[in-house]
Amino acid sequence: MHQFPPEVPFGFLGRVVPTTEDVELLVEAHRIPPAHALEILHGARAVAEAELTSGGNGGDLAELEVERLSAEELGRAVARRNQELWKVGLRFVAVASSRAGVDARRARLIERLATFGFRMGVPRYLVREALRPPDLTPLTPRPRGYWQTLPTNGLAALYPFGDETVLEERGILVGLSLADASPVFLDRWSHASHSWGVFGTTGSGKSFAAALFALRTRWLRPDVDLLVLDPLGEFGALVASLGGTTVRLAEGDGGRLNPLDPVTTAGDRREKAARVAAMLRALFPSLRDEEAAALDSAVSRLYAEGPEVPTFEDLYRAVGPSDPERRRLLTLLDVFRSGSLRSLSGPTTISLGDGPVSVDFRGVAEEELPFHLAYVLDWAYGRLRRRPGPKLLLIDEAHLLARHLATAEFLDRVVRHLRHFDAGILLLSQNPDDFLGHPSGRSLLRNLYATLFLRLPEVSAPTREFFGLTGPEAAWLPKARLPRDAGYSESLWRVGALHLPLAIVASTPEYEFLQATLGRDPPPRG
Repeated sequence: MHQFPPEVPFGFLGRVVPTTEDVELLVEAHRIPPAHALEILHGARAVAEAELTSGGNGGDLAELEVERLSAEELGRAVARRNQELWKVGLRFVAVASSRAGVDARRARLIERLATFGFRMGVPRYLVREALRPPDLTPLTPRPRGYWQTLPTNGLAALYPFGDETVLEERGILVGLSLADASPVFLDRWSHASHSWGVFGTTGSGKSFAAALFALRTRWLRPDVDLLVLDPLGEFGALVASLGGTTVRLAEGDGGRLNPLDPVTTAGDRREKAARVAAMLRALFPSLRDEEAAALDSAVSRLYAEGPEVPTFEDLYRAVGPSDPERRRLLTLLDVFRSGSLRSLSGPTTISLGDGPVSVDFRGVAEEELPFHLAYVLDWAYGRLRRRPGPKLLLIDEAHLLARHLATAEFLDRVVRHLRHFDAGILLLSQNPDDFLGHPSGRSLLRNLYATLFLRLPEVSAPTREFFGLTGPEAAWLPKARLPRDAGYSESLWRVGALHLPLAIVASTPEYEFLQATLGRDPPPRG
């Protein structure tokens, strides 16, 4: 092994050397005395500082700065006896019944190690030195480049004994380990946050995974109240099969939701005014500052002075006379009087039972979708707050709410507060980058107990840094196998400090049930 990468996930060697292949692994480690270790680190820091002073001598200044800081930090850890330095070597020996078999097995091994950033050396003319049994006292003579200097954490990462199986009591099966097919069970209700996030490109299996998790949640806890915000209309048949109701907004099927009804905030009119202002800013992104101020003022007066349950006709009158400064604002609000949103002007007439509910947004104009999502999210929040027992809110295409600062802030508040009402969110979106551009989006992501990554087109530097993904993990996600190719989704779960590569699979009964109920065909079963 001629070169080690700067970082690897713990237990990675268990994936590099599967139990199905006959490969011998030797990990040699010799402790470096602390005094000598400090000399090595001080020397490394001095060299990096000298290179930086001279302008890098053609090297990468950022890399030199990282090297200097790393040597300084590690030196302090060694001085405090929190870390040690080790001379470490790795030896892999492929075993097969023929030369061709050995060559093929070795080639596969080199390819797998290369994905983690290792550069292998094949000792074609130094076999004796490479295969010599280790001497436990001095450093055993080995081929050039064999010995590497690592801290204690680096040495620990080389041991293949990494058991990342999670078996939370009363949890649902979320997947099977890609390393050894061991099951992983997660219980959202046993943690401070009950919310999960699912990110993946189109065709990666987001909807299927979300439906599978919702189904397993209901099977384990039939009392869970399920609400679905469904922009693509994929979950209506699933909700119906569970005895629930689908509300089709564009068709007016099921009645009207009055976005201005303060019942969603348990009568807190000031909070309702703030939410309405956020919804309207999402609907009218072209508002000038003075128009936004006038609208906010009108909304505040409306909830301060009445009526008890306002409608959009009341809001139109609250904006005031058609003076030049407010003429354009009143023209925009005409959409609730004679335009495409006139059906929303009036009291709530929708009546729903106790079963699951899906709100289908198909047919809604694309430019109005964030507004519809915002007021339906407000209604869902009120329903979840009022009802007893465990509740699960599934939000598909959540990036539509993240586009606008006001609605992104509201979504963040919902994620943070729902756990107080024994409720959690299953949030689906294509890319975490949609949430990383502003503080409320980052706050939302931090408050997810588990984050599931399916295939992503690419992993940006902000995503890698925020979620603490390693280089190999970031390189793997754009190559994760798709359901149409593998029969299951390959995924990477981030659960606390654990990073779990899992296959998301369904049993035959689950697959057949979801095939019959999802709005489009689910992936092949695993």
